Amino acid sequence: MGFLLHDQKNTMIMSFVLVPLLLILNMHYYMLPALADSKRNVYIVYMGKRQHLDVELLTRTHHDMLATVLGSEETSEDSIVYSYKHGFSGFAAKMTKAQALKLSKLPGVIHVTRNRFYKVQTTRSWDYLGLSSTSLSNLLNKSKMGNGVIIGLLDTGIWPELEVFNDENLGPIPSRWRGVCESGEHFDGAKACNRKLIGARYFISGLEAEYGQPYNTSENDDYMSPRDSSGHGTHTSSIAGGSFVANASYDGLGLGTVRGGAPGAHLAMYKVCWRLYGGVCADADVLKAFDEAINDGVDMLSVSLAADIPLYSEVDHRGSIPIGSFHAVAKGITVVCAAGNAGPRAETVQNTAPWILTVAASTVDRSFPTPITLGNNHTIIGQAMFTGEDTVSAALVYPEVSDLMPPRNCESLLSNDDWMAGKIVLCFASDCNQSLLNDAILSVKAAGGLGVIVSRSPSNYYPYAMNFPCLQVTYETGTQILYYIRSTSNPQVRLSPSRTHIGKPVSTNVAYFSSRGPSSNAPAILKPDIAAPGVQILAAIPPFDETTNGAFAFLSGTSMATPHVSGIVALLKSLYPDWSPAAIKSAIITTALTSHQSGGPIFAEGEPPKLADPFDFGGGIVNPNSAADPGLVYDMNTENYVQYLCAMGYNNSDIFQLTEHPVVCPSNQPSILDVNLPSITIPNLKKPTILTRTVTNVGPLNSKYKASVEFASGINVAVRPETLIFSSRTKTISFTVMISSAHNVNAGYYFGSLTWTDGVHVVRSPISVRTEVGESFF
Repeated sequence: MGFLLHDQKNTMIMSFVLVPLLLILNMHYYMLPALADSKRNVYIVYMGKRQHLDVELLTRTHHDMLATVLGSEETSEDSIVYSYKHGFSGFAAKMTKAQALKLSKLPGVIHVTRNRFYKVQTTRSWDYLGLSSTSLSNLLNKSKMGNGVIIGLLDTGIWPELEVFNDENLGPIPSRWRGVCESGEHFDGAKACNRKLIGARYFISGLEAEYGQPYNTSENDDYMSPRDSSGHGTHTSSIAGGSFVANASYDGLGLGTVRGGAPGAHLAMYKVCWRLYGGVCADADVLKAFDEAINDGVDMLSVSLAADIPLYSEVDHRGSIPIGSFHAVAKGITVVCAAGNAGPRAETVQNTAPWILTVAASTVDRSFPTPITLGNNHTIIGQAMFTGEDTVSAALVYPEVSDLMPPRNCESLLSNDDWMAGKIVLCFASDCNQSLLNDAILSVKAAGGLGVIVSRSPSNYYPYAMNFPCLQVTYETGTQILYYIRSTSNPQVRLSPSRTHIGKPVSTNVAYFSSRGPSSNAPAILKPDIAAPGVQILAAIPPFDETTNGAFAFLSGTSMATPHVSGIVALLKSLYPDWSPAAIKSAIITTALTSHQSGGPIFAEGEPPKLADPFDFGGGIVNPNSAADPGLVYDMNTENYVQYLCAMGYNNSDIFQLTEHPVVCPSNQPSILDVNLPSITIPNLKKPTILTRTVTNVGPLNSKYKASVEFASGINVAVRPETLIFSSRTKTISFTVMISSAHNVNAGYYFGSLTWTDGVHVVRSPISVRTEVGESFF
C-alpha cells in the first residue's frame, strides 16, 4: 500500500503509504535517550513576553541569567543552545536537573522544561474545492492567487530545484521580509532561493545538544541544511503554494496540472525535523523556528506536526506548538495545524488551542478502479495504483490452513513463504496497522509473488502507490473471490492496469485515520475546526531516483490536509490583509460544506462508517469561495484568548507572561462557553444555560440577518434577538443563546446548528450538546 523512495545513496528512506505512516505523516512526543551525558540535558527556559525590543540586550540577559547558575560566563557561553528573542523571551541550554531547578526559581522565569522530541505528521483537489484556475470569479483569481502573501512552513525541509518552486510571473519579494536563505550541505542559499522560495532555515542545535554528539547526516541519509531528505516538507510546500506544473502524474495516474492553493504566494521553509531514530523534531528547535518566523515577517504558518495524547495544557511549557502559535497569532499570523492521524477513535484530536486552526482530513471525488478478471471470466473491480500498460496473469492462491491452526491473514505472510512464488495471492487483513500490512505486501514481492489482492474493511482502504500489483477489495468481494478459488482445481486471475475516475459516484468522506473530537483537554472547544482533502494527494517530492515517477507522489494524512487550508488562508489574507486570524478562521468554519455538492450526506469512515458530525470535521468540508464572502465573522483578539485561559482556571502569573499587560482573572471564573468561537459545544449540560456570542458584519453595510436553529428532538435552543440589523453605524452585535434539554439520562452528544442568513449569506455554527443528569458515569 505504498511505494519505496530511495535517495542518491541507494538506501531506503521511507515508505510512503496512503494510510499514513506515523514516521512521516504524524508526530509523536517522546524523550530521546540520554546518549552522551546522563547528567546534563537540554532544558528550555521560558520567560514569556519579551520586555523590550533590544534583541542584543535580551540575549545578554539570557547569558547573564544562565551564568549565575552555572558559575561563569564561559560555561554559560558553552552551554546555551538558543536565545529566543523575537516573538517571546527565553533560551535553551544544557544543564543538570539541579541547575534547571535552581534556574526555575529565579525572577522572570515562568517555567523550565526538559527538551522533548516529536516525530513528523494537486491534480484534482483544488478543482474539487472550486478553485479552478480557469474561473475568473473564484477566490483564486479574486485574490490574484495569493499574490504577496508569505507562507511559512515548519517541516522536514524543501527541495528547491523542483519545477513546482519556479518563480515565473511572481511579483517582487515583499519589502517587509526579513528572513534569510541559509546555506548548508548541498544547499547554496544564494542559488536555492528565488521569488517563490524566499527563505529557508534549519534548526538542529536542540537535537544535537540533547543527543550529545554531532548529527551524522551520512549515517541518517539527511542534509545539514534546509534540504529535504524525506519528501514530507517538499510535498506540503507544493500543496500550500507551489507553482503550476503541467502534465504531472504518478506514472500516468491522476494526470493533470499540479499547483498549490496559493500559487502566487511566497514560501519560507523552517526545517525542524530530522531523520534520527526514524524522524524527530526537538521542542527547542520548533520553538526557535516559531521565534524566527515571527521576526522574519511570515503572514501565516503551516505546521503539519501534532503531539500525542494525553495533551499538555496551553500554559504547560512542555509543548512548543501551543506557546509558539500563541505568540504568532498575537502578531496577526494565522497558524494552521494538523489534527493528527489517530482516528477514528474519539478524543484523539491534537493541536486543540482555540487560537490554532486545526485541520482534519477528507477524501476527494477521485478513485482508481482496477479490473480483476477471474478464470471463469467474471470481472470484479478493485482499487489500486497499478500502473503501466501490461496486464499480469497467474495462478491465484489463498493460504488455506487446518481449522486447528491460526488463520494465515495478510499480516502473517512472510518472505520465505515460497508457495507464493510466481502466483497472485489473495489474503484477508485482520489488523488496521498499516505498517504491518505494508510489510506483508513487501513479503509477497520478496517471495517472488506476482501480485496480491488484499481484502479488508471498505472504510479503511486506499490504493497502494507502489510498482507492484497490489489491489484492495472489500471483505464481501474477497469472500466471493475465495469461493471461486475453492470451486476449481486451477484458479487463475488477470490483473489489469488502473485508471483514474473523477466525479460521481465517488463520494466525499472524512478519512479513517483522521483524529476525532471532542478535545480531551478542553471539550467545550470544538476540535477539529475544519476538514480538507488529505487522501491520495498528488504533489511534489524530491527526485530520489526513477521510482518517484517524475518527482510526484500520492501521500495521505492530516499533514496533507493542513497545507490545503494554509493555501486557502493565504488567498483570504491576500484579499483581506486586515482580517485577524480569528476572522479568517470564522469565515472558513461558518461557510463549510456539511453535505456533498450533489446534496448527499458526508460520512465519516470508521468501524462502521457513520454520518459525519462536528467531532469528525468541525464546521465541515472547507468551502473557499464561500469563505471569501462569509457575511458575518466571530472575531477574537488576545483579550478573548486570555478569557479562555482564565475560564480554564490557569494561573494568573502564567497567563500574564503571555500578554503585554498584567492579567488578573476575575474572582468569578468566566464561562468557557462565552469564548467567542464560531461554534458551540456544551459537554455537560445540567440545566438551562445561556451563552453569549458577538458577530461582526463584513458584508454589505445595511444587512438584516435572521436566526434559524436545527437540532435533534429533546434539545431546545432559543436565540435572542432573533434578528440582527446592521448599518454603517452598527457593525458589531451581540446575541444570547439559551440551550436546555428534555433528556433525563446521561447519554452521548446531540448535534445541531445555529444559522444566520440575510438571504444571500449563510453563516452556520455547529452545536454539540451532551446532557448530564446528576452524577456522570462517563
